[in-house]
Amino acid sequence: MRYTTLGRSGPKVSRIGLGCMGMSAFYTGAGKDDEGSLKTIRRALDLGVNFIDTAEMYGPYTNEELVGKAISGRRDQVVLATKFGLMSHGRTDERKVDSSPRNVRVAVEGSLRRLGTDHVDLCYQHRVDPATPIEATMGALRELVGEGKVRHVGLSEAGVATMRRANAVHPVAALQSEYSLWTRDPESEALKAVRELGIGFVAYSPLGRGFLTGKIRSLEGLDASDYRRSSPRFTGGNLERNLKVVSEVEAVAGESGATAAQVSLAWLLSRGEDVVPIPGTKSVERLEEDMEAVDLKLTRDQLERLDSLGPAAGDRYADMTPVGL
Repeated sequence: MRYTTLGRSGPKVSRIGLGCMGMSAFYTGAGKDDEGSLKTIRRALDLGVNFIDTAEMYGPYTNEELVGKAISGRRDQVVLATKFGLMSHGRTDERKVDSSPRNVRVAVEGSLRRLGTDHVDLCYQHRVDPATPIEATMGALRELVGEGKVRHVGLSEAGVATMRRANAVHPVAALQSEYSLWTRDPESEALKAVRELGIGFVAYSPLGRGFLTGKIRSLEGLDASDYRRSSPRFTGGNLERNLKVVSEVEAVAGESGATAAQVSLAWLLSRGEDVVPIPGTKSVERLEEDMEAVDLKLTRDQLERLDSLGPAAGDRYADMTPVGL
């Protein structure tokens, strides 16, 4: 495994991390094979993957508990990332955007307890909270850094203006946003901004929620609760329209003696040392396949062909209310 540093102030992480969301939430099979998920996380550590990503709202809470169990006894091998801000901790917990200073502290304390650790290496604001100035949120995180409970601070799906304001209060180590061959949005502004500010870029859903692997040709086989059954890119005829993207990826894969997943990840790695994809899987076999992408070198012609792919059909989310301000 190769490694890189997230931005100017962040931790040293493996070039590909492991996103753990799907083990516990949103996708088919979530929460049904915790033993398999535990094996996958531990195998990732064996392979030198040190960057493990979770969040309190995955479950909610069960994914952090799962990750905490998986890394028990191996904490020193892990750059542990989690997120707050989509669960509001009042008299009752509820799914609600809340990055108020009080909620930040309650959320982080809960994450530490579930993860079985005394510190989080990278703590992200999961989504921008329109009701709380980012300066107030970053002030609370700065206090937690001073107490040693948080090592580095990140933002997820934040806009450029928010990044600048946040970074002025406390260094932002990483921006996590969706980025893949069918989600090129960060290339318009975000990548330029993070490079100017010295912030690393963490790409979630680098395989297009599984679509870019070429293994999803229809919605058959997906659980009724699977997020993709309501995603615009998988419904209303868009799944069929988007297969043209997969066809080109598979063509490159055939030329390279690789899989479509490996080509998709290798393309992201070619964007720069500061771009770190975090594919998710519950399978040891798929994990091992994904990590081999670190050694896949695409030719200039192949990269140009992939670069020229048109945009995906359909919005990323059914409700495309701006997530970054």
